[in-house]
Amino acid sequence: MHFTHSMRNKIQLTVDAVVFGYESGNISVLLVKRKYEPYKNAWALPGGFVLEKENLEEAVQRELSEETGVKINYLEQLYTFGDLGRDPRGRVVSVSYFGLVKPNAFELTASTDATRAKWFSIKKLPRLAFDHKKILKIAIERLQGKITYEPIGFELLDKKFPFSDLEKLYTTLLDREIDRRNFKKKITSLKVLDELEEKVSIGRGRPASLFSFNEKRYFQLKKEGIIFEI
Repeated sequence: MHFTHSMRNKIQLTVDAVVFGYESGNISVLLVKRKYEPYKNAWALPGGFVLEKENLEEAVQRELSEETGVKINYLEQLYTFGDLGRDPRGRVVSVSYFGLVKPNAFELTASTDATRAKWFSIKKLPRLAFDHKKILKIAIERLQGKITYEPIGFELLDKKFPFSDLEKLYTTLLDREIDRRNFKKKITSLKVLDELEEKVSIGRGRPASLFSFNEKRYFQLKKEGIIFEI
């Protein structure tokens, strides 16, 4: 098929970042308040148009940094959204990315196209611009699916943590209860945890052992991809 120059310019490319934050049993998502139309003053995922001389990863990291002040080394590509009418400015295709971080590791600063950047609990979201509600829904599903084949999220815990913190992480990310005994058995069999000499008092129970995660073994498992039904 022969394309004229004007036809080629009709489709524009954007990137969107779904950045989840995990902190002591709560999952949040990073949103920005839009400075300009369309959807002026509405909350949206950080993102924007890809510049001519940058690749997609550079674009999503630049937009995230400009609009929120957050810098993340690695964001995973999620999905491409190209429904007609998803953007009132014309035919816009968005490639979305997602990541999971500790929110308190960042100081938020909004600039360029955003007037504000803020973490919102995924249980209490404002109305979102464009099709960002749909993008976020798919990102949550991907995150929950990923947990079943990859031991993710250990880096969100403290360097030393009681096993109950790991259980809390997984029940929060999966948004459901887990079989605690079975979970402990599975995690132990993966050999990703090193039990430390130290103990910590939690509530009135007897002191609990502290663990650290074995990074070498963890990244080896991540690379292999492992079915990890919980």
